Amino acid sequence: MDGGGGKDRDADDLGDEDWGVLGELPGDLMMWVLIVSEFLVFGAALIAFLGVRITDPAGFAADQALLDRTAGAANTIVLVTSGLCAALAVRARDTEARRQARYWLYAACLLGLVFLTVKGFEYWSKACLGIGIDTSQFFTFYYLITGFHAAHVVAGIVLLTLVSFRDSRRNMETVAAFWHMVDLVWVLLFPIIYVLG
Repeated sequence: MDGGGGKDRDADDLGDEDWGVLGELPGDLMMWVLIVSEFLVFGAALIAFLGVRITDPAGFAADQALLDRTAGAANTIVLVTSGLCAALAVRARDTEARRQARYWLYAACLLGLVFLTVKGFEYWSKACLGIGIDTSQFFTFYYLITGFHAAHVVAGIVLLTLVSFRDSRRNMETVAAFWHMVDLVWVLLFPIIYVLG
């Protein structure tokens, strides 16, 4: 990521022209490589989840009924809203409204913390029922996939916070792209894990 000073985007310094059309992606190209690889990992996990579900549909349905769909839906709204805040931060930075951009980043971070709090209460409520990662195949997948996603939320909050201090446009685009990936993954996880019957 760039520092806050100097030019925000200079193809000669950054080597974007070497990537052709891919160099036109917002932010840093290597972040897009990471994003694609993360989608592949989450995609493989969801395919495995669905594959194992076929072997025990009744068991998966019974375990799924123990999840809090309201909390999952609320977290979907929270993350989508946080993605909007990240996009508004980039837009504000485009107009040189740097203070406003920082506020939008802080709002995205705060919503990320709300997401983690809700998810923490979900985990705690399952623990109170004696449900853990080894309770069933469903809950093994549930904890591994949603836990891995929660780790990405934590990483995203750290990155958003760092970018609020090193607020070049390229940095904001790069981290916003990562944050949108985190949002989109949850939008896919919620219906598959919480709703799909």
